[in-house]
Amino acid sequence: MARKKVTIIGAGMTGGAMAERLIELDICDVVLQDDPQFAGTMHHGKALDESQAAVWRGFSTRISATDGWDDTADSDVVICTAGAPRKPGMSREELLNGNAEIVRVKIEAAAKVSPNAVLVVFSNPMDAMCHVAMKASGFPRERVIGQGGMLDSARYRYFVADAVGVSPLDVHGYVIGGHTDTTMVPVVSQTRVGGVPLTDLLPQDQIDALVARSMRGGAEIGELLKVGSAYYAPSAATIAMVKSVLLDQRRLMPCSVLHQGEYGINGVFSGTVCQLGEGGIQRTFELPLSDDEKSRVVAAAEATRAQVALLN
Repeated sequence: MARKKVTIIGAGMTGGAMAERLIELDICDVVLQDDPQFAGTMHHGKALDESQAAVWRGFSTRISATDGWDDTADSDVVICTAGAPRKPGMSREELLNGNAEIVRVKIEAAAKVSPNAVLVVFSNPMDAMCHVAMKASGFPRERVIGQGGMLDSARYRYFVADAVGVSPLDVHGYVIGGHTDTTMVPVVSQTRVGGVPLTDLLPQDQIDALVARSMRGGAEIGELLKVGSAYYAPSAATIAMVKSVLLDQRRLMPCSVLHQGEYGINGVFSGTVCQLGEGGIQRTFELPLSDDEKSRVVAAAEATRAQVALLN
């Protein structure tokens, strides 16, 4: 039986961290794909370096690098990290058309040799790039997934756990809507800590503060790093999705999906809770939202729709 295969497009800090997390799971082979015009031989170096960790980390999966696409053929999952990262002070929206052209070219090539793959889109602005990826690949809704809500929810759950003084594992809450500093929607009304509503544990002003910090979580890290953007938490969030697809774990995860009636939204990528397993998105779930949360989720989808209209 052939090993499963995952291609990671883009071998920067995030792509490299994703590869490291994935090969140590020992569930698939990994191919790092990048353009030597921009990456030089960096992706080949990272693949060799990570391969040599196998002796002490105890994995048998293979990681390789390629400048082209033949070695990526028949991938089960393709993760697209390609594109310029945000710089301090830059919004995700400012990246729109430059990254759209990169994503379009990369996804067309990847889909041609891996026509049955599940696409996981990491490139920013993420919701709009999902539209680009879907059009470039011709793939159905179930096999084009944006990861933004996974990262946003990780940040939100961490801040909640820190404020309450519990393990992040015992915080259950989702961030849905858009993957931007202004359109993401932490669903406070449905957040639970060990089954207890968050609103029973913290005063409203403290909840408002951690929500605001969650919404600019990426910007805060960018300001602290000075150069580049976050990659530890983003890689963990993305590989959790990939693992659920490869192993058919059927986990419920907040992801960007082409909405088909969820929250009354149609024809635009936005975040909601999805069941991920073999074949990609198996089901979607609508959270019971407060009126304010519902209006913000709808507004987030309309903001993405407006972005998509600006694509060249």
